[in-house]
Amino acid sequence: MVRSVVVAMDGPSGSGKSSTSRGVASRLGLAYLDTGAQFRAVTAWMLSHGVDIHDPAAVAARALEPQLVSGTDPLAPTITVDGVDVAEAIRSEAVTAAVSPVATVPEVRARLMELQRAIISDALETGGIVVEGRDIGSVIWPGAAVKLYLTADAAARAARRTAENGTGSVAATEAELLRRDAIDSSRAAAPLVVPAGAVHLDTTPYTLDQVVDQVVAIVDRAVAGHTAGAVE
Repeated sequence: MVRSVVVAMDGPSGSGKSSTSRGVASRLGLAYLDTGAQFRAVTAWMLSHGVDIHDPAAVAARALEPQLVSGTDPLAPTITVDGVDVAEAIRSEAVTAAVSPVATVPEVRARLMELQRAIISDALETGGIVVEGRDIGSVIWPGAAVKLYLTADAAARAARRTAENGTGSVAATEAELLRRDAIDSSRAAAPLVVPAGAVHLDTTPYTLDQVVDQVVAIVDRAVAGHTAGAVE
């Protein structure tokens, strides 16, 4: 079991971050945090409360209201908003279509950054954590001992995401992923970038188990010579 390490797993949608992060966390006995689920949870809350998600000022004005709790068990991750389980609701088509404009609002990002850093700090008190997202190694925890940036070609990402959802066409999914890539990479607040010092891993030719094996080996090597990263 690896102790006291932060593994920052960044990359675009469909690159395999979630499955890889959960697999690595489970294999190494670490906690796990899906920051994308938090942005989806805030988005679901905004939609359910009638907030115009295309009005940044309206979203910003209510960014502090939803109360999020993220479970960090990689085998059974959970997320609640105001005490309600939203794990299924946040994967709806409506939330998927709305999450990018909500995630670009600086007040939302600032609020979730504070929450994410608190969860990471708590995890380091009892062990380590694998955190997945789009700005973990660049903004949320730049001092992470292990930083990875996962990618895959667009067709492979779309096929994976379509299979996960169990519905929709691969072509439509690919178009949506590319649209989100453009938004995430060009936003002013914490854009999607390859973090300094990150290992770039293209998952296209590998199975999930092969990717997990590679990342576990990277973590093992890093832990042999480093202590837990701290926010720099």
